[in-house]
Amino acid sequence: MSFAHSADGTALYYEVNGHGDDVLVLLAGQANNHHWWDAPRPDFDARFRTVVFDHRGTGRSDKPETGYSTRGFAEDVISILDDIGVGRAHIYGTSMGGRIAQWLAADYPDRVRRLVLGCTSPGLPHGLERSPEVQRALGKRDTAEQTLLELMYTPDWLATHAGPFRTLGDPDMPVHAKRGHFQASKEHDGWDACAKIIAQTLVVHGSDDQFNPAANAPLLGERIPDAQVSIIPNARHAYFEEFRTIASPLVLDFLTA
Repeated sequence: MSFAHSADGTALYYEVNGHGDDVLVLLAGQANNHHWWDAPRPDFDARFRTVVFDHRGTGRSDKPETGYSTRGFAEDVISILDDIGVGRAHIYGTSMGGRIAQWLAADYPDRVRRLVLGCTSPGLPHGLERSPEVQRALGKRDTAEQTLLELMYTPDWLATHAGPFRTLGDPDMPVHAKRGHFQASKEHDGWDACAKIIAQTLVVHGSDDQFNPAANAPLLGERIPDAQVSIIPNARHAYFEEFRTIASPLVLDFLTA
């Protein structure tokens, strides 16, 4: 097991796999640990040294009372890269991981090679939030998990896959950490940061994503200089898993161009 330590002393669990000279950091979504990447990660291991980790508050990482913000999470990533001894890395962030990745590329341009932002948004006030209907459905405790499953995956996928599903949140997170992750994602405003990004950037989104509406993809594409945008038809929020035969080659082609 490997642990880095952030500036405030938080222990951060990480894993390094794969081959190659270049490093690819994979950033998971809100309230999720490194298992978010279990399915698609092998697609990248043949070409890169891949780094996955547990956000503070999840998995084997410490779960402090404070320090939860997307900009702060980006600083945690830098602590991990420093611990590994990596100067520059490709960054692929999905959902809240994509929000973290925006700060990484804006605040640490010398540490980011190429950038992939998946199923994410610039945050408020410029991004598009999920609809009130979706928000209400997620707030119903007795059906919230099923609602989340249906926001992540298509009915065809759910009919043929029994799980376990690695994108529904870390079940062992304490309440204060869940609250910290929720506030970090909700309070994210990367609009000005996106305009400063100089890394070559690919924005990927599922066309049928209602959890983080697909209309956020062109917003990011227009805000980030020279960004490319790719929409995967019929895909929902967990496009990187269900549509990995499309998404992984798409990302690999971009990173190795």
